[in-house]
Amino acid sequence: MKSLSFWLQEKLWITPALYIVMAILLSIALYYVDLLYIEELKPYIPAVILTNVDLAKTIMGSLAGSLLTMTTFTFSTILVVLTMYSSQFSPRTLKNFIHDKIVWRVLGIFLSGFIYNTLSLLFMRDDLYETDVLSTFVGIVIAFFCLSTFAYFIHYIATNVQVGQLINHLIADTEQAISKIEELQKNEGEQKTEWYPVGIKETHRAEKEGYVQYLSFSKLVDYAEEQKLKVEILVETGDYVYEGKPLFHIFKVSDEELSIGKFYSLGTSRTSEQDISFAIQKLVEVALRAISPGINDPNTANEIIIRLGRLLGQLGQLKTGPFLLGEERVLYRFPVYKSILYKTFYQLSHYGKEDVSVLITMLESLKVAAEIAPQQHHQELWETHAYILEGVDNEELKSFDHEALQEKVDQLAKATGQHSYNLLLAKEN
Repeated sequence: MKSLSFWLQEKLWITPALYIVMAILLSIALYYVDLLYIEELKPYIPAVILTNVDLAKTIMGSLAGSLLTMTTFTFSTILVVLTMYSSQFSPRTLKNFIHDKIVWRVLGIFLSGFIYNTLSLLFMRDDLYETDVLSTFVGIVIAFFCLSTFAYFIHYIATNVQVGQLINHLIADTEQAISKIEELQKNEGEQKTEWYPVGIKETHRAEKEGYVQYLSFSKLVDYAEEQKLKVEILVETGDYVYEGKPLFHIFKVSDEELSIGKFYSLGTSRTSEQDISFAIQKLVEVALRAISPGINDPNTANEIIIRLGRLLGQLGQLKTGPFLLGEERVLYRFPVYKSILYKTFYQLSHYGKEDVSVLITMLESLKVAAEIAPQQHHQELWETHAYILEGVDNEELKSFDHEALQEKVDQLAKATGQHSYNLLLAKEN
């Protein structure tokens, strides 16, 4: 079922197609109303909204041309925004705009308005109608609705192309992925690491290449309990797998054939639904573009980095490493916290080492994470700060820059329960 959901998300044409189908059905329905029932309905319809066939042709021809122009402009606007997302933010953030339902609904409304008026115009023949028709008024109403939608679309695009809105969407995606893992672990109670499976070992392999988009933990646990299985998950969400790569080790008590393929989804691209690393990667890539010489917007990067600190603090509250689900039925290995910290900062520390504001913000981000994460991760956060500063030449820092950086190191040391040090003396040693 989840595979179908991801398949539908990739088929962007489905939403406009549904609107077009509704427009065709509406046009046909009103054709028969005008042809068969308009005389009976005339006493209940104001005469001002009825038109003769000649006037209907003129109005619908003009509306069809206007709506086609609006559709073309909307499509051009979408392409411009896609280009901007790819060049200024990150190619990975394109999906945040492409999968926006509002965008494709607006395009569907314009296309359906054009289809309705064009198809109704086709039905307007003098030899068919002996009286006035209602279709034209409905076409005018649809055109007014399209015009209102166009105004809303311009406002929506102007609002959502702002980098702040994109950051909010990416943060929300990451929080949603964290909450799903948090809920899963909360339902399992205390973490257990003993794993001694017995039975007939069977390896389930990937039937095609792709990225692991989704793992249905709850359904897999129910299935394992029902079939009295023990399942070891060998991959993580977001991993690339090739055809034939082992995905699961299954330990069963009989030779009965099992169906494990329905509990995971493979696709051609990564998704943020369960893939926390990918969700963070998109935020990091936007920050990297912001500090690049071509864009040169370090303040945007600093905004992202400081908010990453809160997300890393929330991640620190999750249980990492091997984790048993469903009364020790399913083994899954969550990424260790140190690995998450490294993947978050290894590019930022390299490309941001020349900008002291970015360095200061990275240390501030670690401090925020330390204030939220449990004490067991404080040592890893402290070690991460040392890794970030390894590539920095402290002797090249200006006096005020050194003081600001030293202050952040002192604050991080206090937050993590470590002993602070003098940056210049440490570099000399």
